[in-house]
Amino acid sequence: MPVTTTATPESVLVHPDVPQRQRWPARLWGILAVLSLVLFLDGLDVSMVGVALPSIGDELHLATSSLQWIVSGYVLGYGGLLLLGGRTADLLGRRRVFLIALAVFAVASLLGGLVDSGPLLIATRFIKGVSAAFTAPTGLSIITTTFAEGRMRNKALSIYTVFGASGYSSGLIFGGLMTGIGWRWTFLMPVPVALIALVAGYVLLPRGLPAAKGGHDILGALTSTAAMLLLVYSLVSAPARGWTGPVTLSLFAAVVVLLVAFVYVERRVAHPLIRLGILRKGTLIRANLAMVALFGSYTAFQFIVTLYLQSVLGWAPLKMALALLPTGLLVALSAPFAGTMIDRFGTSRFIVGGLAAMSAGYVLFLRIDTHPVYVVAILPTAILLGVGFALGFPSINVQATAGVGDDEQGLAAGLVQTAGQVGAALVLAITTAIISSGGTPAHTAAGVLDEYRPGLVFTTFVAVGGLAMALVPFVVRRRAVALATEER
Repeated sequence: MPVTTTATPESVLVHPDVPQRQRWPARLWGILAVLSLVLFLDGLDVSMVGVALPSIGDELHLATSSLQWIVSGYVLGYGGLLLLGGRTADLLGRRRVFLIALAVFAVASLLGGLVDSGPLLIATRFIKGVSAAFTAPTGLSIITTTFAEGRMRNKALSIYTVFGASGYSSGLIFGGLMTGIGWRWTFLMPVPVALIALVAGYVLLPRGLPAAKGGHDILGALTSTAAMLLLVYSLVSAPARGWTGPVTLSLFAAVVVLLVAFVYVERRVAHPLIRLGILRKGTLIRANLAMVALFGSYTAFQFIVTLYLQSVLGWAPLKMALALLPTGLLVALSAPFAGTMIDRFGTSRFIVGGLAAMSAGYVLFLRIDTHPVYVVAILPTAILLGVGFALGFPSINVQATAGVGDDEQGLAAGLVQTAGQVGAALVLAITTAIISSGGTPAHTAAGVLDEYRPGLVFTTFVAVGGLAMALVPFVVRRRAVALATEER
């Protein structure tokens, strides 16, 4: 049976009756390539800027707490508007939302490479985060409404999400190269790539109509967006203000009020922004928790390692990037096989394997000293983190969107990606607070390492905690089997 075009909101669907092993036409490959390129660009941009942080701090005279905001500003926009971005795509048309957000990303990238002020640079990072909050869930929902659930969708999602993970890890290399020329190139490099993706997307992405049913839940959009923005802002600003300070506690209280108001609105509005019943889906909740552990731990880990290796040990950006290259290579090389392996073994086992590899990598890195031997102290961790991302990242996204209707794919995608960004904000904020709680900053490599080590321990704890939660279904299933056996 040939691929058919239907009258659904996003056309060029692969019909569910199409044999799962059928060869894809060139247009489907083109759609997947455009969406994968944009996700690759998102990941590339985040880690390139991470490598450039020490250079940015030196030129713009920014302290470590201010440098955190270059990362957190992006997370604030991304995590704060992801739910709105995903649902907006469902209601207003995925192609339109995707292309507009991509154009904003390109403009913000250009401005980021031209400004000479720390606050202005943070502002451009916030805008880029907002644009990614619309492109990421929209791209994922275009894929999940274009490819039928099962082997085809798993293959498409594995390629798509591995591109995201590859971009994040490959950005280390490009960041090292660009920072060697000048840190501004880490902002300017994505501009031509984004423009190419914009043109290709305009030509290839299906011209769908907005969803025929559903309304515009204005109150839900306002309360959820305000709650997410305020939550992420509270998390990233808490270390400077104090976690138990009156302002911090007031902000968290306001978040609770906004969330209660949001739930109240969603339970009574005719066409809610988020159907609360979707939160009863166990696989979606487990995928969200796993994403918090995976993405949150790695974001904080990279922040510490980048500052330590470059600012304290004096490593050049490129040297640091090459040291972590195995992570990116493993993720990229796994792309052709991820979908097939998920079909064979299921998402839950891969998520457990991914978080186990990440946990082991962090544990091994705790041995780091002021004169690290690469093959002993860094290479094992780089390999294990690559394995962890390769196993966990695509599996989490497949699990999050499995069994969800086409009209809520953007919502499911937005939820899991929001979990990753809020997790990154939370873990990074706590890690920064732990590092900053040591009092007077140390001036020797050994002293700085002593300050950083509790933060490394915390990131390890996050990954191990995520692994423990991922193992719960297996423990419950084993107990159920044991009880059934005893009853016989």
